[in-house]
Amino acid sequence: LLLVLQLCTHSCAPRAASLPHSCPAACICTSDLLSCSRQTLQHVPRALPPTATTLDLSHNALTQLHDRWLAALPHLEALHISHNQIKDLSPQAFHNASYLRHLDMSSNHLHAVEMHYFDALVSLEELLLYNNHITRVDENAFTKLSGLRKVYLSWNNLTTFPFHSVQGLGNYRLRTLDLSSNSLSSIPVEELAALPENIRNGLYLHNNPIRCSCPLYLMLQRWKQRGFSSVKDFFEEHTCKVSDNVPRSLIKFLKYSHMFENCSAGPEDVHPVPFPVMVGQTLLLACNTSLPATATTYVWISPHHEPIKHPGNSNRSLEVYRNGSLKIAAAKPWHSGVYVGLAINSPHNFSRLCEVNVTVHYPKPDAETFSTGLTTLLGCIVSLLLVLMYLYLTPCRCLSCCKKPAPLSPPQECSAQSSILSATPPTTDGSNRKVSANKHVVFLEPVRETQNGKIRLALSEDFPDPKHPKVLQLKSDSESISSVFSDTPIVS
Repeated sequence: LLLVLQLCTHSCAPRAASLPHSCPAACICTSDLLSCSRQTLQHVPRALPPTATTLDLSHNALTQLHDRWLAALPHLEALHISHNQIKDLSPQAFHNASYLRHLDMSSNHLHAVEMHYFDALVSLEELLLYNNHITRVDENAFTKLSGLRKVYLSWNNLTTFPFHSVQGLGNYRLRTLDLSSNSLSSIPVEELAALPENIRNGLYLHNNPIRCSCPLYLMLQRWKQRGFSSVKDFFEEHTCKVSDNVPRSLIKFLKYSHMFENCSAGPEDVHPVPFPVMVGQTLLLACNTSLPATATTYVWISPHHEPIKHPGNSNRSLEVYRNGSLKIAAAKPWHSGVYVGLAINSPHNFSRLCEVNVTVHYPKPDAETFSTGLTTLLGCIVSLLLVLMYLYLTPCRCLSCCKKPAPLSPPQECSAQSSILSATPPTTDGSNRKVSANKHVVFLEPVRETQNGKIRLALSEDFPDPKHPKVLQLKSDSESISSVFSDTPIVS
């Protein structure tokens, strides 16, 4: 029995050690996360679980990465190797990592960025290399990284940088290139002016001892006016060196710009030419150039950061001719924006020709139609106001009683329920009539005739003048009963 147990133990132990999904002793494993951080590791653990999409090896003591060491992680998308002691990378250190999108190698001991370091990372989008000892970047280090969006190279020892390496059409997706806090003493202003706008918006150059010059000042001032984040967010941190003989002669030349008041704008500081166009119209954009057409290739950068070269884009809504002209067949609102024309004389020689700001808008409504509609609306409003005034501001509520009687005609009859006491004495003077001051009697004379079954009252002979103001306020129709005024007493 003991012999059988020993045989079983020896036969089962190798199988347990060779399990493909075992987690290394110095790491923490979850479903797709493998964390081996802060374990003072000098070598990468073996037998890594293949399900990991994120691997964290930061804050260790790694000095090198072996060839094809990521073959065991076919689904890896994020790799963190910051705060280690890696000085260089072997030619095949990142082979078998075609799905890697995020690589953090910050705070290591790298001295350069060679061409073969990252050329196998075809899906790489973010590359963090800040806080190393990098003094040189190979001009072809990023040429194969067509999906690269962000590169962080700040806090290194760079004195120059191959800006033309990011001018290629494969890198038009680049949004952030951080070169701040290095040792850049000069930058090629013309090369930077030829970069696409999306790269210039995220090109950080602050905290560098760049030699002061008018072209540099004017370029950064223009970037500030355009609202580029690289200048707007770090306005006071942009410095330049006044004299090479005085190492500490750095000034914040954008904040204290009185030293550059005499700088005149150059051709690269001209604002984009405005080009308004109606929806559906055809427009042709052309840059004046004297370059030979046989040795020059023309490329346009669209407002959506899309490179357009001859013959045009995929659906032919934008076409580029051999002479460099750009044609928009039928302008649409989404065609609005700044178009940048570039001339390419060699794979690394780009020059900006012009910038055109296209604005596509809909036609304005006819002025005459608008005027007629406005006049009709005003007429309706005025009519409504007049109706309201007529209804609520009329002096007499009996609208049919307010008609002015015809001249020399007897006064109209009014309702039997209406009576007015006049405060004005009658104007008829007679020798045998006594005038009673401020006293008037309203009375009804005997009935003299009837009509249609209605009582008709006789009028007094001494009725006041029909033109009297108080009388004009009284209006009635011919069939209503009238109340009359008379100073003649009733005789029994």
